[in-house]
Amino acid sequence: MTGIAILGAGAIAGVHADAFLRFSSQCRIRAVCARHLDKARRLIERKGLSAATAYEGIDEALARDDIGAVSICTPPAAHTEAVLKALRAGKHVLVEKPMAPSLAECDQMIEAAKVSGKLLSPIAQNRYKTPYHKVARLLKAGVGGPPKHVIVNSLWWRGPNYYDICWRGTWDSESGGCVMNHAVHHLDLLLWMAGMPERVTAVIANVAHDNSECEDVGVAILEYKGFLAQMTASLVTHDEEQEIVFQTEKGRLSVPWKTAASLALPNGFPAADSEGLSRLEREYERLPALDLEGHPAQIRNFLDAIHGRDELFITARDGRNVIELIMAIYKAAQSHAPVGLPIARDDAFYRHDSMVAAMPRFHRKTKSVECAEALEIKLGRDVGK
Repeated sequence: MTGIAILGAGAIAGVHADAFLRFSSQCRIRAVCARHLDKARRLIERKGLSAATAYEGIDEALARDDIGAVSICTPPAAHTEAVLKALRAGKHVLVEKPMAPSLAECDQMIEAAKVSGKLLSPIAQNRYKTPYHKVARLLKAGVGGPPKHVIVNSLWWRGPNYYDICWRGTWDSESGGCVMNHAVHHLDLLLWMAGMPERVTAVIANVAHDNSECEDVGVAILEYKGFLAQMTASLVTHDEEQEIVFQTEKGRLSVPWKTAASLALPNGFPAADSEGLSRLEREYERLPALDLEGHPAQIRNFLDAIHGRDELFITARDGRNVIELIMAIYKAAQSHAPVGLPIARDDAFYRHDSMVAAMPRFHRKTKSVECAEALEIKLGRDVGK
């Protein structure tokens, strides 16, 4: 029985608590730690965590021998310190996205996990959504042939007051805007399905959120060997339509699921390839749905890996890869020049302080609301829908 400590008591901590509660035969939530002790107590009461103790901070929980794993649900700027403390205390760690504010901190975490011998898994719960899982399997099997063009639309809408929350809206506290904190979901999925690009070109802007230093729109072109991908991240898209579209040699594979297939007429114009379309549809439909999705599925894998029943599906290297791609996008936008990958250790965009110093301040943050007990932060749209 693995004892769990949850660090944080906001909305995402509640999601983690619900997921761990599904596996009561394998784990027990024994601690909830938060900067505001009353929030920790309320989460314990709301979720019926009768075995859990509320702590103001993580140190007391880490000292307990009956706690074997920590689930970190704090704002991004607090991830590194908490992850390093937990690993050095000999605990397995699950950490919310984005894994860390910089590549240097990702590497610190990876080294600490290696030294401790404990598991470190960043949250990427959308890999456990049936439509993405199916398309990933089709791509891996080469069902549509090689990709030729990929479109990633990570489109969201947030009001101007979204950035009034104390820890949002500065490069130092969030390490970015919609690319870092929203498109991280879709960029992780792209890396999972297509791998790392060779070169990135990008532009970012802030067009509607004047209480944020960071971007609320970003566009990037990602160069792969044999194909191009384009990514748009936005916080100004009212319908929040999100998609990943792979135009492959033989047809379209996408989430939300939609397919098409074409044949060339003698003049080169397209005609519908009904046989190819039917084949793509059959291949998609024959793949089974996942028996569990989202956070619960990733947490089940995390627990199974702790107990030696499964390999860790989402690794610290996966978390680092998406941070590296985001840093390349920011560097390309800041320099107005293409950026090759990987990013070197002596690059300004490897470290948090030098990246923060390099980025533009689109606006000055002038309003800051403390995340106190009465302030409710809700979760966003389900990327898997």
